[in-house]
Amino acid sequence: MPRKVLVLGANGFIGQRLVSALQASDWASPVAGVRGAPAGALREVEHRIVEATDESAVAQALSGMDAVVNCVAGKSSAISQGAQALFAAAARASMPRIVHMSTMSVYGDATGLVDETAPLRADQGDYAAAKISAERSAGGYPDCIILRPGLVYGPASPQWSIRIADFLTAHRLGDLGVNGDGRCNLVHVDDVVAAIMLGLQRTDMKSSIFNLSMPSPPSWNEYLTRYGRMLKATPIRRISQRRLKIETKLAAPPLKILELALKAAKLGKVPLPAAMPPSLARLMRQDITLDVSRAERDLGLRWKPLDAGLEETARWYLARNRPG
Repeated sequence: MPRKVLVLGANGFIGQRLVSALQASDWASPVAGVRGAPAGALREVEHRIVEATDESAVAQALSGMDAVVNCVAGKSSAISQGAQALFAAAARASMPRIVHMSTMSVYGDATGLVDETAPLRADQGDYAAAKISAERSAGGYPDCIILRPGLVYGPASPQWSIRIADFLTAHRLGDLGVNGDGRCNLVHVDDVVAAIMLGLQRTDMKSSIFNLSMPSPPSWNEYLTRYGRMLKATPIRRISQRRLKIETKLAAPPLKILELALKAAKLGKVPLPAAMPPSLARLMRQDITLDVSRAERDLGLRWKPLDAGLEETARWYLARNRPG
């Protein structure tokens, strides 16, 4: 009988891809855990409406489950409180296998080659602090695989494919000079899903943590230049330090305030340039490389070549934005 796997945060980017992969397997039966109505193809899948921060609601959703994948995203409070509710509810239930999605942000401003034993640092804001809090909630649970992906890209990736493509096609990003010499720890969404699937299947592995990223990541300048060419956003412009500061320090705050005001006023979609957050500029300078040797050795993971992943993503983006 297929194992029943509850995917919390199933409406999200990774959650939807994971549910599709579980459906296609011969060993799993996915159950989409969603806060509201299921999106797209999830309507055809068994689903449970669950408020991920409510321990009693999570406990009900866990009924009959063999495993859980925690893909809950969104506000920092939802990430930390959701993890606390999940691990508390699971400890009172049948102790299902949990695969918990964390992030490379837990390493903060670390530099150099960073493996899973590196200290966790909440020096990159509320998101990193929430992810660290979530991992601490997992600390006493006996059967949990924690995955720390880098920048998850691929078709429909809101942050690392769509947002970056929008900036490139608007010529707001390009060759950043010394400001783009940091390492861009990309990982294709299919590789992340493969890691989750292996984490669910490897029942001999009780508690482990894995970094997920390309083993030899490009610099941000290399990534932006290659992706920009595939998007036909040529010529790739040189973005000066002054212009980058204007984008991230002067233009970003009022753009974000206006975006939130329009959302609160429920005015629908109003054409508005996306804010380029200061955190993105910091990340593009950070010389950090995730050590993924443990994932390669223990899970047998292999990585999608960057050019193949970027070509696929660029084709999807151009088709999505084609007039008419």
